[in-house]
Amino acid sequence: MLGNETVPSQARLRPGLRIRPRPRSSDSRALQPRPGRTVPLRTEGTIPPIERRSPVAVPTTFDQDATDYSLAHAYWLAKASDLAYKDDATIDEQARDWGFDTVRHHETRFTPPFPLEDTQAYTMASDRMIVMAFRGTEPKEIRDWLSDSSTPPWPGPGGTGFVHYGFAQALESVFPDIRKTLTELRDNDQTVWLTGHSLGGALAMLTAARLVLEDPRLAADGVYTFGQPRTCDRLLSTAYNSALKGRSYRFVNNNDIVPQLPPEPVFSHVDALRFIDSAGKVHEGAGGLVAGLANRAKGLTAAAFEPTGEGMRDHFMR
Repeated sequence: MLGNETVPSQARLRPGLRIRPRPRSSDSRALQPRPGRTVPLRTEGTIPPIERRSPVAVPTTFDQDATDYSLAHAYWLAKASDLAYKDDATIDEQARDWGFDTVRHHETRFTPPFPLEDTQAYTMASDRMIVMAFRGTEPKEIRDWLSDSSTPPWPGPGGTGFVHYGFAQALESVFPDIRKTLTELRDNDQTVWLTGHSLGGALAMLTAARLVLEDPRLAADGVYTFGQPRTCDRLLSTAYNSALKGRSYRFVNNNDIVPQLPPEPVFSHVDALRFIDSAGKVHEGAGGLVAGLANRAKGLTAAAFEPTGEGMRDHFMR
């Protein structure tokens, strides 16, 4: 099991990233791999907050033979989550550099009870690994879809419990294409990994729940989310934790306010929490460290979701 670990300064969350929408596309394309090319670690720019401090350097690309939890694997899935905010051409190029020869882009429009127009995700695949990453959303939209107490519940996957209506609709609009893509691309018993940041984390978690409870042959080998809000009730979270025990990890960075919403007890979190404290140490569980945040989440005002606020600064993947 992982003990307390320290995230180097260059891999820490840093304030100031403004999330920009990427151009819309729904195309699918096969890419020509570039053998031997790897992606160097950067010391500037957008670096996800996951990296192990050890004498061994973080691999320069995905370990496509990975099957178990590691901070190095979490680091690369965080980068895949961050990549979901980019335009299609950038995603295609980066996927090729990471050793994936096929990329598909997913986008659909729907009408939720709050200002969010579409769901965007991408899937990159090789003959050993499939990674599906969901895009998050902007701070002002976070406030709307997490703070609306009138949002109705929606039946959960497999008829188990219920989920946040907005999250359910966002996933429902794209899920048929997701399932079709996984069915087509998983032709060599590849491992399947789901990831996402913010709203994207909620959608990754719900996708994992639907797959394992409704179509187990497509069940994910791993689910890594970053800054994920609460998504479902306790009944579904219990079923999810049982079905995906040891395969699902939820990273929370320091004072990130988004994971404290929507409020308990109506909504619950899934396992397994990995908390990054202000010193960059990664803790297993560490529920006591986030207890104060739960109290802060009560009675939030719009100011709490300003990009310059502490709770939102720690939410951004930079």
